[in-house]
Order: sequence, then structure tokens, then C-alpha cells
Amino acid sequence: QVQLVESGGGLVQPGGSLRLSCAASGSISRIYDMGWYRQVPGKQRELVATITSAGRLNYVDSVKGRFTISRDNAKNTVNLQMNSLKPEDTALYYCNADVRSVVGGRNSFWGQGTQVTVSS
Repeated sequence: QVQLVESGGGLVQPGGSLRLSCAASGSISRIYDMGWYRQVPGKQRELVATITSAGRLNYVDSVKGRFTISRDNAKNTVNLQMNSLKPEDTALYYCNADVRSVVGGRNSFWGQGTQVTVSS
């Protein structure tokens, strides 16, 4: 089995910064894409940013220039540096990883979510 554990959420004022981290562990053979998604009550979960194993990046337009995704393939971690935060960034943020397990084949795994609240 594969587990994703997120950390780094919290309360921050508008214009502030937060850094989210996610560590994957378990019976991992290979990790393909990793990414961050977010969800607010009553809305669908949306993609925030993704990064391939080769380092190719993708961002939703609303966070371009403010958020930076990075990963450490040796440590099976992915981070999201969030700067110039806005109230509309408030959401539950989820880590996602496309993983080939030692047993069980290739599947998409999710973390438990970490809350980010941007408010004065």
C-alpha cells in the first residue's frame, strides 16, 4: 500500500506565504506525476499544480506567478510554495501521486488533505 502525508497548512493573512509538503511512502516502485489539488465546500476538486517525474510543470491560471511546485524524486516528496496568497486560495489542499506499487500495479493515491485559510 502507498500513503501520502501532507503538512504545512494553516491560517495566513492575505499577501502571506505558506509551504505545503507531501511525502509518499509504502511499497513504491515508481512515482509518475505528482500534484496538488484543492477543494472548497460545494465545489469540485480542482487542479492547482502538477509536476512530472522529468520536472515538467503545469499550473492552473489563477496561481501562475504566485505558486511554485517542486519535487524530490529521491525522497518521494512534493512541495507547493504559495506566495501572495489571496482569500480565494482558501481551500482544503490535497496531494496526489500516480504510483506504480511493488504489488498492485499503477494507481492514483491521495493524501488526507491540509487546510489553507487566507484571512485577515
